[in-house]
Amino acid sequence: MSRLDSRLAEIRQADRKALVTFITAGDPAPEITVPALHALVRGGADVLELGIPFSDPEAEGPTIQAASERGLAQGMTLRKVLELASAFREQDSHTPVVLMGYFNSILAMGCVRFAAAAAASGVDGLIMVNLPPEESAQLKGPLDEQGIRMIFLVAPTTTESRARKIIESASGFLYYVSLKGTTGSGNLDAGAVGEKLVWLRELTPLPLLVGFGIKDGADARAVSTFSDGVVVGSALVDTMARQSADPAAIPDALAAQVEEIRLALDQPPA
Repeated sequence: MSRLDSRLAEIRQADRKALVTFITAGDPAPEITVPALHALVRGGADVLELGIPFSDPEAEGPTIQAASERGLAQGMTLRKVLELASAFREQDSHTPVVLMGYFNSILAMGCVRFAAAAAASGVDGLIMVNLPPEESAQLKGPLDEQGIRMIFLVAPTTTESRARKIIESASGFLYYVSLKGTTGSGNLDAGAVGEKLVWLRELTPLPLLVGFGIKDGADARAVSTFSDGVVVGSALVDTMARQSADPAAIPDALAAQVEEIRLALDQPPA
């Protein structure tokens, strides 16, 4: 069983909710990324999602677009992202790491070469926002050989028949996009999310994690009523941007922010 599968199974067995946190590699500087990842774990993150900076991140809102731009300005490449993942692994061999990005970066390296390098760097999962399952075989095959989970997204507009096709290729967990829009969008409707997850749960035993628009503990707790966990990204990236004048303060700020969300998720039912 992979590190990601084991962690999510442990969380489910303990009747807890998974907390996945996202930051962009190299933002605001490469030397901040690894301390930030460790701080997220210290605050209570169960799974780490590390963004691969890309010049045209079409699913991202202004916050993560800006983070990608800052990472690219710092000279981040896919190889350097893998180096950061490997550096994180030097002190943490347990926390799952999932890379999130766009297929363009992988194609430039080559799918087989990337899968081997990702496995050697301690990567456990991959989310490719612009790679539909019908076109994923050339990447999914090499990832499967390395034990790396290919994670797919389902949107509010996804039909049941389309969801079934996505689930056929999915592993690790199913990422449900909570709203129509880009990352960091507002107007989170927990009730609408719950309605969608009811029938998705009938289609797959995979954990259902919800992301996009979750900003704090209250949002996370509301959505976790229906899901197996949450993904928090833009709110954390915003914190890093606000602290960019004092990068040394970023890890403690992230740990405190994640701890607030963790406490909300761990509260017993009312």
